[in-house]
Amino acid sequence: MSLFNVYPLYTIAPERALGSTVWDENGNAYLDFYGGHGVISIGHSHPTYIKQVTEQINKIGFYSNSIINPLQRKLGNLLPQISEYPEYALFLCNSGAEANENALKLASFHTGKSKVLAFKNSFHGRTSAAVAVTDNPKIIAPLNYQHDVVFCELNDIETVKKEIAKGNISSVIIETIQGVGGLDEGTKEFFQELEKVCKENKVILILDEIQCGYGRSGKFFAHQHHGIKADIISLAKGMGNGFPIGGILISPEFKPSYGLLGTTFGGNHLACAAALAVLEVFENEHILENVREQSAYFIEKFASIPQIKKIKGKGLMLGLEFDFEVADLRKKLIYEKNIFTGNSSNKNLLRVLPPLNISKKEIDIFYDSLLSFF
Repeated sequence: MSLFNVYPLYTIAPERALGSTVWDENGNAYLDFYGGHGVISIGHSHPTYIKQVTEQINKIGFYSNSIINPLQRKLGNLLPQISEYPEYALFLCNSGAEANENALKLASFHTGKSKVLAFKNSFHGRTSAAVAVTDNPKIIAPLNYQHDVVFCELNDIETVKKEIAKGNISSVIIETIQGVGGLDEGTKEFFQELEKVCKENKVILILDEIQCGYGRSGKFFAHQHHGIKADIISLAKGMGNGFPIGGILISPEFKPSYGLLGTTFGGNHLACAAALAVLEVFENEHILENVREQSAYFIEKFASIPQIKKIKGKGLMLGLEFDFEVADLRKKLIYEKNIFTGNSSNKNLLRVLPPLNISKKEIDIFYDSLLSFF
């Protein structure tokens, strides 16, 4: 027997990690400018994170949601406050796909409608409804086409209005900054008009902040750059700094009822301990300020490389767009310079998602390493 072979693998086996550095089984150090798809928010093996997760596993790691979990209640109070959504409720699950699945389901319950409006080049997950609103036919099985979805071009507000005017749209789901799609994003005017047309037509606006949220853009949520609010916000990735956890923040206009949503592992004791540790570090170490500072430094520095035609994204969710395909460059960075970066559906774009407490020194190393290839 063997693992089901669905991942193309680099021949590196990480054994331990600290901060922004990962060591393989042979003791070789790698600089992490990808964070495992943007999951590592406060750095690998942060002492606060290790302490709180260790203390929790020595108490209780898991029990079902049929009992009171004080850690859930603490997280349910703290997260909405820190994210500036104090009146919103929190439902906890295990992953970003499950977060979007529950967001779409809740919207459909609320409106009594089933059709969803999504956007070209989107990625929202691989579960049934989440993959149906993802713009990638290669990962959509025939089973998933049962969902009624229409895809619009990003920033094409007139087409969005025409679709919503038909009266059959339950929800609009959109990444504030596209991740897998290549760091494209809606304009401020587009997002503000989208919020307005959704409200006027009682369509639920779901903002997918799974990758671009949790401080990565320099604000807690990327949509806060545009001065808008969502009806539902989906969360995951940086929420647990590597421990599997996801969730949705839900407007008070939605009324809960027993059995409406559910999960076996979501919101377990260990997951909540991890998420609370992340928020504690955010507050104590001024993570959002560091994101803004390091982002400005990074953009100014890398803009001087002539081969980089455009720097896309916000905060520490950035894409370096070249005038050539970057697959070989990414391999060279890994195998010759020991630096992890990411790719996207845009073959010319190198995706950069470092831990949010990255330093100028580490940015300089990445810059010098990249520059040496030109």
